[in-house]
Amino acid sequence: MRDTLEVLVIAAGVGQLILCGASLAIPRVLGWRRQVKGLRPLTRQVFWTYAAYIWGTHLAFGLLSTFGADLLVAGSRLAGCVTGFITVYWLARIGIQFFYFDTTGLPTGAGIRFAEAGLVLLFILLTLVYGFATVTNLAGP
Repeated sequence: MRDTLEVLVIAAGVGQLILCGASLAIPRVLGWRRQVKGLRPLTRQVFWTYAAYIWGTHLAFGLLSTFGADLLVAGSRLAGCVTGFITVYWLARIGIQFFYFDTTGLPTGAGIRFAEAGLVLLFILLTLVYGFATVTNLAGP
């Protein structure tokens, strides 16, 4: 069971690394530079800082999961806490996607709809994988 879970966590890590790569296109696709140009300098700087922190968090989750999956499924309380945090993080992201984001101004087209559906599917899969890891870890070795 833990071997299968380890493979799932590695796959989740790779998915998050792919997300990091794809996320580099988001500022261009959504026209962030143009959009934030009218903001005060401090607000613009805070925006870019938050964007970088989110990207860095995804990168850290991806690297930890890809290269430290054995540690994330070790059955320890720490592993349970870390995978629990990642579970809540992605679950919150799903909630934000459906209950907070106003996508009425989103560019149109099949590619954008496909990308959005892919992202939501990825967020759901990440939540399920890390949720499963959390339950398994908290059950003990």
